[in-house]
Amino acid sequence: MLEVHKPKWNELASSTLEEKLTYLGADMTHVFENLFQWKDELSPEIDFSQFAASYVVQPDVFLRIRPGKEEIVRLKLKGHHIPFTKISESTVALEANSKVDQVLSIDKEAVVQDLSSQRVGIFFSEILNQKEVKVWDCCAASGGKSIMAYDINPDIKLTASDVRKSILYNLDNRFESAGIEHYKSIQLDLSKPQTVPDSPFDVIIADVPCSGSGTWGRTPEQLVYFEDAKIDDYATLQRTIISNAVPHLKDEGYVVYITCSVFKKENEDNVEYLVNNLGLEQVNHKVIKGYHQKADSMFVSVLKKDVS
Repeated sequence: MLEVHKPKWNELASSTLEEKLTYLGADMTHVFENLFQWKDELSPEIDFSQFAASYVVQPDVFLRIRPGKEEIVRLKLKGHHIPFTKISESTVALEANSKVDQVLSIDKEAVVQDLSSQRVGIFFSEILNQKEVKVWDCCAASGGKSIMAYDINPDIKLTASDVRKSILYNLDNRFESAGIEHYKSIQLDLSKPQTVPDSPFDVIIADVPCSGSGTWGRTPEQLVYFEDAKIDDYATLQRTIISNAVPHLKDEGYVVYITCSVFKKENEDNVEYLVNNLGLEQVNHKVIKGYHQKADSMFVSVLKKDVS
């Protein structure tokens, strides 16, 4: 009979935590369900075991290198002996404790932006290809998606808004560093109908407030403190925001609906609501799974205003 070699514990030094727990006889399904208690709330495309396992892995930091700065950024990282992995010409991954802000001009040369967030740019590229397209980033926060949209098409006519005045102050500072001069930033609370200057828009970017459940690898305390009722609260707020934004969209214009959530109620269920109630047609969508690459997970849906 062929004897199967079982490795000794000291031979597992380079193994994953999952492999070590399995070696010790742990029921991984039970371990993961105790770690992440919202399995039944997940978007259908999320692989629960792989997603839950990612919580025991430290996420990377990702840089999106701005156009024309690719060579200088990589030279600076090498010159200061900061290890990095090249993902693409415009993307590098670094260890979480990398002091890139001491080496690079952040926002001028490179933007700290998660890999999955950067992949939203693929959807931007498909709808920002007109000259002087009017874009409203309606939940802009500190402006990361706006800077990415500008890098894709510097001729966009950009309006950025957020409910928080303090975060718009950060946005203005980032735009100054990024060299973005021609834009409007306004404080708006889209939980209520609003008047928006320069509307209607060709494109509305709606990176809506959400549970952030696709990013909890960076804030694992949420696994303990997050309250189930917040999923419905966020889903309701998201529908309200889009309902108040869509009246400012041109006929046949686009809404790019984005969450950093893995919950179906915030993602697919909300898109179904928007299609059924706001005269929108979904033309593209994706669950962006970051758990294979030490990155966040996100959801994006591109919806077009139907005029039929």
